[in-house]
Amino acid sequence: MNQLEHNYAPGNLVHARGREWVVQNESTANWLKLRPLGGTDDDIVSLIPDLEMEPVRSATFPWPDPQYPGNHSAALLLRDALRLNLRTGAGPFRSFGNIAVEPRAYQLVPLLMALRLDTVRLLIADDVGIGKTIEAGLIVRELMDRGEISKLAVLCPPHLVEQWQSELENRFNLQSVALTSSSASRVEREIPHGVRLMDHYPIIVVSLDYIKSERHREHFLANAPECIIVDEAHTCSTSGQGKQLRFELLQRLAADQQRHILMLTATPHSGNEEAFYNLISLLDPRFAQLQHKTSANDPLRQELARHFVQRRRQDIIEWQAETSDGTGFPRRMKTEITYSLTGQWGAFFDAVQDYCRELAHEIEQQEEGRSRLIWYATLALLRCVASSPAAAVRALSNRLDTLENDSDLLHDDRLHDGEMDDLTASDIEPPAQLDNQPLQNLIETANKLSGPKGDPKLAALIRHLQDQLNDGYQPVVFCRYVATAHYVAEHLQKAFPDTRIEAVTGEQTPEERRLRVESMDEHERRILVATDCLSEGINLQHLFTAVLHYDLAWNPTRHEQREGRVDRFGQQASEVRCTMLYGQDNPVDGFILNVILRKGEAIQKELGVLVPMPEDDTRINQALVRAALMRRSGGSGPQTMDLFSDIQDSLQPVEAQWQDALEKARKNRTVFAQRRIHPHEVLPEWEKQQAALGTQADVERFIRTATARLNAPLEPARHNRYRFLPQQLPEALRLRLNDEGINKEQLIDFNELHRSHPLVSVLADHLLEESLQEQNPIAARCAATETDAVEVVTTIYLLRLRHNLEYVRRRQPYQLMAEETLAVAVQGRSNPQWLTGPEVNELLECVPTGNLDKALISREVGQALEFLQTQQQKLEQLASERAEQLLADHKRVREAARDVGQYSVSPCLPVDVMGVYVLLPDAL
Repeated sequence: MNQLEHNYAPGNLVHARGREWVVQNESTANWLKLRPLGGTDDDIVSLIPDLEMEPVRSATFPWPDPQYPGNHSAALLLRDALRLNLRTGAGPFRSFGNIAVEPRAYQLVPLLMALRLDTVRLLIADDVGIGKTIEAGLIVRELMDRGEISKLAVLCPPHLVEQWQSELENRFNLQSVALTSSSASRVEREIPHGVRLMDHYPIIVVSLDYIKSERHREHFLANAPECIIVDEAHTCSTSGQGKQLRFELLQRLAADQQRHILMLTATPHSGNEEAFYNLISLLDPRFAQLQHKTSANDPLRQELARHFVQRRRQDIIEWQAETSDGTGFPRRMKTEITYSLTGQWGAFFDAVQDYCRELAHEIEQQEEGRSRLIWYATLALLRCVASSPAAAVRALSNRLDTLENDSDLLHDDRLHDGEMDDLTASDIEPPAQLDNQPLQNLIETANKLSGPKGDPKLAALIRHLQDQLNDGYQPVVFCRYVATAHYVAEHLQKAFPDTRIEAVTGEQTPEERRLRVESMDEHERRILVATDCLSEGINLQHLFTAVLHYDLAWNPTRHEQREGRVDRFGQQASEVRCTMLYGQDNPVDGFILNVILRKGEAIQKELGVLVPMPEDDTRINQALVRAALMRRSGGSGPQTMDLFSDIQDSLQPVEAQWQDALEKARKNRTVFAQRRIHPHEVLPEWEKQQAALGTQADVERFIRTATARLNAPLEPARHNRYRFLPQQLPEALRLRLNDEGINKEQLIDFNELHRSHPLVSVLADHLLEESLQEQNPIAARCAATETDAVEVVTTIYLLRLRHNLEYVRRRQPYQLMAEETLAVAVQGRSNPQWLTGPEVNELLECVPTGNLDKALISREVGQALEFLQTQQQKLEQLASERAEQLLADHKRVREAARDVGQYSVSPCLPVDVMGVYVLLPDAL
């Protein structure tokens, strides 16, 4: 037979090189891409049939041999291995077999929106912590698994580059390379001569700071991939310094109408109308016209709804209520604790204020040009004093003599907390020493007051953390300055010697910060002390359950970012505690709390999203200086709003701007609300996919059973984890796990172990391969079981179906191979009845009630196989019905009614019979 007589379609079985293979996508009659039957994607080979010594021919899958039966537990193990082994699932979401995350149903909304667009242009503006990275990752993984894209670039702020690399690799099995100012030269050296960057590295994560220079920008534009993700997209609007170049870059990328672009931001509208509409114009230039159209029924606005999704946390409640487990985000429980500036610390604070007043009066009279300098020094010194004695000493010791002529002095990011979209301000203490006046007494006093006896703020922190630790919480303490973080960590270690405490600041590289955080995983009691270098970039939800603001942020957005590191998608605790600590008679804390934070919180409660503070720096700075120099009321009670009434009068224009921004945000929430996709559209697809691929419960049962039957049972460990010892496994399996980096003891957390984890996939592959050898298999292809779950003899047939899926998208034809596992049952023998619903899997999970003789088992299995030999037409009918259902699912997800004739699904026959299991009624 000539091997070219067959044009094998994806999913067909062929025999070549002495074994059986499954034909993969991209194969032709002259070139075959093959995966070994029972093998993994890592074993895929390509061959040219004309050059093979032995002709390539069609093959059939061997049925189970009744002479090698197993028990019922081994039968269930094979079913689980089959489901967890699937990588090219038959559902409409092909990516689900290749991701290491279990997305919530609401996170499928952007994915559905993307699949309904020929060119994916989406602005995903969900609230902080809802999971925008997951949503974007699902989309690009899906497009890749469908073969619609092969290259991807993620554009993001520098501090998020490593996080994106980690998320793509750990959650979506996508290997990427980082392109930043520090890594660019190394990356370029690794590229072979004459090869373009995106050809050598199809997935890159690019720092926006690196790419904005003219030389790098032009090179990137010339080689830009077909899909782009833009994180923190609001930083690429046309408003603000440095943003113009970013906007022009995106504009030129968007000019290619075939390029997919996903933009992510939690703050799409910062009150600047022009910036917002410029941003949505990147989706489609026509959308810029919407700035002057207010009707929600405008056809252009209806079109925008296909490209723009924004959900608040309360919007997600609708989805949580309809999920099977009802789980979602934890409750965020907020509280406040205070301390008083009493005793020596109060006297020290007053002395610092007096020093600032006297120096201000002297400088303003003698050197008029230095007035700006004294206001800076006042704010810098009093903010550091309010932070900690250590920060106060650092500020008093650092001479301020290089910024006298700087017109932007009061904008120094060491003093402030950055703008709404800039959360990377320096955590180094600002200098505050203006001249050589004797400050030694103040420095000595600050040093003497270090520790909980002299520092009432630290004492209040220790009392509060003791309560949190006793209640089982793991807190993160956020400080503003490096010196404060080290000071707090040092004294907390003394107060809690049995608790793991780490300090993470901007002194360390991002990788060092990540390693320090991860090192705390093994400790039950842990406290992380950090500056705002961790308010973005490292997710903390897996290790921590409480946030404490040791230093009040001067920007409401910063508070939300801190809390959002812990209270976000993936947090397992039902409740996250968030605490603000402030001095009740500290005038700076009082101003920030009452004038800025309270207002921001009130707006957020009303609207559900944070509206950024207006960027009226001059008025706010003037008000801050007046508050900083305000005399305390003798420390005899908390500050009240009356104390700030005159300051608030001067901030009326800022208040008006904030109110205007609130009204605009309220209007936009109404006009741009996501109403196109509802839970009832998504949940059926999600539930089908869960059933087809296996749930977390299936993963846990599989791992427990497989390791036990392989003589390496899991051992209980602390924190609801289990210890896995790979050295007890068979040698061949140990070697495969070693190739995946699993070569020593592993701690397993079943809340985090997903189906695509190397341990799961390697065990599933191993058991499937072994089951095909038929000799004493651990995962059994046939069995007979006595059980009280049935009243008549019931035979369960475990089938593997392969389908050839063809469709056209953007005039480009695609051909894909899809696989699924299907369990069907036949009740009775004299008048057999076929069952194909979910009840079949429930029967497979029945509990045996007795043992059977091996000869009886073999005879029962033999009868079941003889019956199936007469039912080939029924098997083909089942395969055709599943193909029709698969076609309907794909059309529904794509909304492809207008594309009739562009989708087709055909079954690859014959059907593989993977397992035969006979359930006999309990004789009792």
